[in-house]
Amino acid sequence: MPNPSLNALPTPCLLVDETRMQANIDAMNAQLQRLGVPLRPHLKTCKNIEIARAMLAGHPGAAAVSTLAEADYFFRHGITDLLYAVGIAPGKLAAVAERIEAGMDLTIILDQAATANAVVSAGRQLGCRFRVMLEIDADGARAGFRPDDPDLVSTARKLVEAGADLAGVMVHAGGSYGCSSRQAIVDMAATERRAAVTAAERLGAHGLQCRQVSVGSTPTALRAQDLAGVTEVRAGVYIFQDLVMAGLGICTESEIAVSVLTEVIGHRKAQGEVLVDAGWMALSRDRGTASQARDRGYGLVRDLDGSDLGEVIVQATNQEHGILAGPDNAAVRLADFPVGRRLRILPNHACATAAQHAHYWLLDNQEPARLLRRCNGW
Repeated sequence: MPNPSLNALPTPCLLVDETRMQANIDAMNAQLQRLGVPLRPHLKTCKNIEIARAMLAGHPGAAAVSTLAEADYFFRHGITDLLYAVGIAPGKLAAVAERIEAGMDLTIILDQAATANAVVSAGRQLGCRFRVMLEIDADGARAGFRPDDPDLVSTARKLVEAGADLAGVMVHAGGSYGCSSRQAIVDMAATERRAAVTAAERLGAHGLQCRQVSVGSTPTALRAQDLAGVTEVRAGVYIFQDLVMAGLGICTESEIAVSVLTEVIGHRKAQGEVLVDAGWMALSRDRGTASQARDRGYGLVRDLDGSDLGEVIVQATNQEHGILAGPDNAAVRLADFPVGRRLRILPNHACATAAQHAHYWLLDNQEPARLLRRCNGW
């Protein structure tokens, strides 16, 4: 049976432009090849094995995940070296131990002595040698030890003396998402690298060697100028890109590979607004562009073929309704958006929007080519 056309797909649904996606992969690979550092792709954005394999091509095969459900899914598909890149909840240590016993090369992260105490205790009770990375705070935007924190060395020593495997350190410069210029992101990438390498060197000076020095976010990965001392880069959003990345200058809007297909279902004539069937359940509530120079509401509207319609945005949402408006909430020409017209919406945050959907339609030359399932849950 042939695949349905864009006019026949049920709305709202998630679309991925395969050509743009591959171009994004190629851009990241070229950047890291120039810097001489391999990629550990963060698979929380794609949550699909076919896309994950495209991200992993040419790299060692290690990946990062944000949930144990993701770890299980990718392990079933043959990806065994997995970094669970969220500070470990002590209540999940037994579940981690089960996965290690089953053959998963699962690494956990922690950022404080109290969690290390829980890891040591669980290791003894469960007979499990946990592999641990210490999270380092580069910019005050996320969790982590500061590189000069006295607890960094004492926590690492406690883990090693208890028999845990200290794999190394990792940094995520979350502050990169708030940068206002290209140079600011370049500087943040340097700060991220410096924090990770400084922490690793400090541990090494105390006889606590770090095999892995891991850094990364999509903005810093694509703008880094030097990664000396770093053993791997983590990034995930780059696979699809989004409006926040466009607002940071990391990509252009034409490089965003993911969109939500929607249909016009009505008008608010007095206000000059258009109603579509993609609300926050399809787009997410992420308002990541609100603090940027160009606020795109809940998403930027494109024609069915992805072409530019000007600055038409989803300016408000209900659960299943999106409300379209022009710049500064100006009225749009309702005759241009008749009931039944199909549109595509570029998301603020690719991870958040994709998380609202169980599958993608992968597009080849703007036509649905195949359906790809996503894993969900925690």
